[in-house]
Amino acid sequence: MNKESNVRPFGIRDKIGYMFGDFGNDFTFIFASSFLMVFYTKVWGVSAGLVGVLFLVARCIDAFTDVTMGRIVDRVKPAKDGRFRPWIRRMCGPVAIASFLMYQSALAGASMTVKVVYMFVTYILWGSIFYTSINIPYGSMASVISSDADDRASLSTFRSVGATLAGLVIGVGAPLLVYTTDAAGNQIVEGTRFTIIAGVFAVLAVGCYLLCYFLTTERVKTEPDQSAPQVSFGQTIKTLVTNRALLGIIAAAILLLLASLLTQSVNQYVFVDYFKNKNALSIMGVVGIVPMLFLAPFAVPITRKFGKKEVGAIGCILGGLACLVLFFLHTSSVAVYIGINVVGYFGFGIFNLIIWAFITDVIDDQEVKTYQREDGTIYAVYSFARKIGQALAGGLGGFALGMVGYDSSVQVQTQAVADGIYNIATLIPGILYIGVGLCLIFIYPLNKKRVEANVATLKARREEN
Repeated sequence: MNKESNVRPFGIRDKIGYMFGDFGNDFTFIFASSFLMVFYTKVWGVSAGLVGVLFLVARCIDAFTDVTMGRIVDRVKPAKDGRFRPWIRRMCGPVAIASFLMYQSALAGASMTVKVVYMFVTYILWGSIFYTSINIPYGSMASVISSDADDRASLSTFRSVGATLAGLVIGVGAPLLVYTTDAAGNQIVEGTRFTIIAGVFAVLAVGCYLLCYFLTTERVKTEPDQSAPQVSFGQTIKTLVTNRALLGIIAAAILLLLASLLTQSVNQYVFVDYFKNKNALSIMGVVGIVPMLFLAPFAVPITRKFGKKEVGAIGCILGGLACLVLFFLHTSSVAVYIGINVVGYFGFGIFNLIIWAFITDVIDDQEVKTYQREDGTIYAVYSFARKIGQALAGGLGGFALGMVGYDSSVQVQTQAVADGIYNIATLIPGILYIGVGLCLIFIYPLNKKRVEANVATLKARREEN
């Protein structure tokens, strides 16, 4: 049974609070996505291939922890402060501490066995346990902050803005602090600075999580129907894997993450090893957020008029074409590289702004079909799929670097390796972004008309109750 609680109206306070939630997430997540492989390979000297194996193993563990966490938040009795918000308060400290522990440069001189065991334990503890226990409730919470479709779209936009701002802080500040320049002009990693930066980001993450907790309000109260037959875990999963809407957005999300995270990870090497310009990496971080910030005020009006599916598909295809242009140009100009990338960001940037609203539409669609609302479980399945994309991106990046001859035992790579890194950073994301658009067009069924019909159906059911 669902009912909207009698609390203050949805407003800017909720949007800002929800924005800070992803800001907190990404102080550890984006930092890990962009720099953890750099830390492992350049500071600890671990092979890129082995790092890829770590990411894949962790995602296999996530198959259990993500869905388990989703079931927990759906089944456990809500606390006084809501069903999802309490987990943000409980887990913000553990996830921040675990993140900090991953970047311990003091272990650079330890044996390879010690380093490999330590990186497996700390990375799995951070990503598969603590990050899962805060991210699943946080993501699921959007559907109970408001039942209005436009409100949810605005939450998705503000969440994406939060991620963008975190990316700005990390993308601009971290390269300037992590790298130093030797006499020959090569960019050298400073290991001790990694540890300090990780500690600062951990503290900032906790502050952002607490702002999210105090500024947001759960309005749609979901009470389990005790008279309804209990649905087993197996039955739930069986229903979800036959849900075309969920499968479609999962396929799109995996390809999107493969493209975006591969770009984030490999760009570290493109700017340092190909362009030999760490300052340009910071500039890329600044100008890369311009499309997102420019598009943010227009995301809800555009999708209200044309539909999320329709806008997202066109944007991703245009963004992919920009990446392919860079591949065929194979430019040596860092300005051209950054400029064309920014054009591409206008394409897939609009999809990034609204992506979280897709999953609330999927949750609604599932409830229309089954009369069962399982926000946490559906979001957990989606989150696990996204982590598969993250793992494949990390693994793909590591394996691709190995294929072009990247040598983690040296700081300066050959020109042939640098050229190979450039090709990885442009051709693969271009193909993947176009794939995202095709998934939305041909697999994902929730067009504008169907989303509006689902919202009307659920509204009528709740008014009857």
